Amino acid sequence: MLPVRSSSESSWARTRQFLLSHGFEIVLVLVVLFYTVSAPRFLTATNIIGLLHAAAPLMAIAAGLTLVVMMGKLDISVGSTAFLTTSVGTLLMVRQGVDPLLTLLIVLALGALIGALNGFIVVVLRINPLITTLGTMIGLRGIGLELTKSTNISLPEDVRRLGNATIGPIFVDILIALAIMAIIHLIHRRTAFGRQIMAIGNDADTAARLGVRVPRVTFLAFVLCGLLAAIGGVLTVVQVGAVSGSIGSGLEFTAVSVIVIGGISLFGGEGSILPGALRGVLMLEIIRNGLNHLGADPYAYRFVNGAIIFIAMYADSLRAQVPVETHAFESEEVSAQPRTQSP
Repeated sequence: MLPVRSSSESSWARTRQFLLSHGFEIVLVLVVLFYTVSAPRFLTATNIIGLLHAAAPLMAIAAGLTLVVMMGKLDISVGSTAFLTTSVGTLLMVRQGVDPLLTLLIVLALGALIGALNGFIVVVLRINPLITTLGTMIGLRGIGLELTKSTNISLPEDVRRLGNATIGPIFVDILIALAIMAIIHLIHRRTAFGRQIMAIGNDADTAARLGVRVPRVTFLAFVLCGLLAAIGGVLTVVQVGAVSGSIGSGLEFTAVSVIVIGGISLFGGEGSILPGALRGVLMLEIIRNGLNHLGADPYAYRFVNGAIIFIAMYADSLRAQVPVETHAFESEEVSAQPRTQSP
C-alpha cells in the first residue's frame, strides 16, 4: 500500500506552492517598503511616473517575447532587432530626409521581417530557437554597427522632442506601452491564436493532433515578437534622442528575466501578459530605480540583475516540479483510500 503524507507534509507542500506562486509579489512589497523608508523621494508621484517612463520600452519588448516563451521557445535577438531597426530608421531620417511617419512604418516592417526570418529558420529549417536567435542576435548587431560605424547619430530635433511628450502629467510612451500590453493580453486571453499558443506550450504534439497549426502559430508569434522589439527600440531611441551602439545591448537577457519574474514559465504553457509580464518589468525597474536613489555603484546594477535572473530561473525550475509532485501526492492519497465494492 502506498504511504500517505502527513498533515505537516501537506501543509509544507501548500506553503511551498504559495511561495513559488506569490514569492515575487511578497519580495516586491518588501523592496518598496525598504526603499520608501531609505529614500524619502522614492515613493513620490514624480518618481513613479519617471520609473514607468524608463520602463516603457521594456514593456513593449516583454509583451512580444512573452508570446514566444509561452510556446516553450526563446528569442534572444530582441535587443539586436531593436538596435538594427532604429539604426536604419535614424539613418533614413538624418541622411535621406525621409518623413518620420514613413520611417516609423519602415522600422516596424523591418522588425516584423526580422521576426519572420527567425520564424522561418525555426519552423521551416527546424533549427533550435535558441541557436537561431543567438545567430541573428550577433548578425543583426554586426549589421547595425556597420551601418552606424559605431557612432552616435542624433535624431532630428522635432522627433527628439517626442521623447518627453506628455498628456497631462503622464508621458505618452507610458500610455503606448500599456496599450500594447493590453492589446497583447487580449490577444492571448480572448482569441484562438492565444489559446493555441498555450496549447503548443503545454504539448506541441498534442496540440497538432487537436488541429492546431503549430508551424503557422509559431511563425506568427515570432513575427509579433520582432514587431514589438522594433517598437521597444523606437521608444528607447526617442527617449535617448540618438541611436548608439549600446542600444538594446543586454536587453534580451533583461527581457527574459522580467518574463520569468512575472511568472511566465520558460517551459511554456503558463503565464500572462497582465499582470504577469508587467509585474516582472515593474519589479526590475523598481529595484534599479531604488538603487539609484540610494546612490549605489552603477556597476552593482549588473550584479543585482544577474542575481535576480538566477533566482527567477531557479524559482521557475521549482515551480515546474510542483504540479508533478502535487499530482503524485494526490494519486497516492486516492490509491490509499479503501475502494467501495460495486453491488
